[in-house]
Amino acid sequence: MTEPDWVQHVVWWQVYPLGVAGADTTGASRSPTPALTRIGDWLDYAVSLGASGIALGPVFGSSTHGYDTIDYGRIDDRLGTDADFDALVHAAHARGVRVLLDGVFNHVGREHPAFQDVLAHGADSAYAGWFRLRWPSGTDGPPEYDDFEGHSQLVALDHSSSAVVEMVTDVMRHWLDRGADGWRLDAAYAVPPAFWSRVLPAVRESHSDAYIVGEVIHGDYAGIVRESGMDSLTQYELWKAIWSSVHDGNLVELAAALQRHDDFLDAFVPLTFVGNHDVTRIASQITDERHVAHAVVVLMTVGGTPSIYYGDEQAFRGVKEERVGGDDEIRPSLPPDPDELSPLGEPTLQLHQELIGLRRRHPWLHTAHTSVVELANATMVYDVSGDGGERLRVALNLSDDGYGVDADGLSLQAGSASGAGDRLTVDPHGWAVLG
Repeated sequence: MTEPDWVQHVVWWQVYPLGVAGADTTGASRSPTPALTRIGDWLDYAVSLGASGIALGPVFGSSTHGYDTIDYGRIDDRLGTDADFDALVHAAHARGVRVLLDGVFNHVGREHPAFQDVLAHGADSAYAGWFRLRWPSGTDGPPEYDDFEGHSQLVALDHSSSAVVEMVTDVMRHWLDRGADGWRLDAAYAVPPAFWSRVLPAVRESHSDAYIVGEVIHGDYAGIVRESGMDSLTQYELWKAIWSSVHDGNLVELAAALQRHDDFLDAFVPLTFVGNHDVTRIASQITDERHVAHAVVVLMTVGGTPSIYYGDEQAFRGVKEERVGGDDEIRPSLPPDPDELSPLGEPTLQLHQELIGLRRRHPWLHTAHTSVVELANATMVYDVSGDGGERLRVALNLSDDGYGVDADGLSLQAGSASGAGDRLTVDPHGWAVLG
C-alpha cells in the first residue's frame, strides 16, 4: 500500500461546489456565486460532524456542470476567485482539515481552447495530438473525435500523447503547490492505467504526501491500482451491495460483497461511501427510513476510507434521473449558515457523529478485515478485526422481531440492545456495535 500515513485518519465530507451556492450549471448564465466562501463557512460544521477532509467537486473553469473543463489553471468564475480558493485551503488546514480536488483528465469540454484551436486550424493545430481525431478525406471539414460515453460536448483526450501526460502532470502539481492534499481522478476507469503510471511518479517527486484516488465503477480493482500507481479506488461494488441488500432485506448480498472487499484490502484501502454526486441519495434509495442507519453503520465499521456526501448526514433526499438536469436533485444548494438547516435532519446527524466518533476511537478500522458470524436475509452479525488483535462485533436487524446476539465477552459500544452477559437482544429494525 502506497497511501500517505495521514489517510488512515481521514473521513471525507464531499461537496459539489457548483450546487452548494446554486450556480447555474446549464451554461445560460455565468453569474458568480459565493460558493467557495460558503464552503469555508461550513468548515466548522464539517469538523463538528467528525470529518477531517473536504472532497471538492470540480472547481476549475468549465462550460456547464464542472466536468466539461475549459481551463485547468483557474477557478471557475461562478465559484469565486483564486484568492477565494487560497482562503478556503488556508481555513481548512487551520482546522486540520485536508482538501481533495476533483481532476477531470479523461476529457475536456468542447469549448476548451485546445480543441477550439483544432477546429480553427485543423491538422496544423499545435494541439491536434491532444485528442483522438479522425480527419475526413477529400474535404476541409472538422474532424470526428472520441468523446466520453456519447456526450459530444466532452472531448476525449489522447492518453498516449506525451503532451497530455505533461499537461496533466503540470496541472496536478500546480494545485498541490497551492495547498491541495490530493486528487480524485474522475472517470479513471476510462483512462488506461499506463497513463497514470507516467503521470503519478512525476507528481510524487514533488508531492510524496499527496493522496490519489481514482473513480472506478467495476473491473479489476487491485490490478488497476497496481498498474496505475494510484493509492485507492472508489468502492462502487460495496456501495451497491450496502443499499440494495438493506433495501431488499437480503443481507446475503452484503456478506458476499464484504468478502470481495476483504480481498481488495489485501492490496489497497478503497474509498468507501453510501452516497456521492452521481447516485440517488441513500435516504431515497432505502425506502424504509428505519434502515438508513444500517447503511451508515456498515460504512463506518468496515475497512476503507469513508466519504460522506454533503446532506446525507442530514437525511437529504434526491433521486438521480437519466435526463438533462437529472443530477440537480442530488446536487442541491446549502443555506449560508448551518443553523438554517431543518431540525428534521438532527437525528441522522447525531447518528453520523456517533459512528464517526466510534471510528475515531478505533483507527485500526481503516484496514480492518471482516468475517461473517451469523447470516440470514434480515439479520447479520459480522466481526471486524485489526492486525493487532482488535475486534468489534456488529449486529444488523432488519426484521420485526428482536434478534438475539452472542456478545462473546464484548459490551455495547453504539446502537441499542437489551439484556446482560453474553446474550444481548438487538431491537427490531435496530443495530448494535459491541467491543
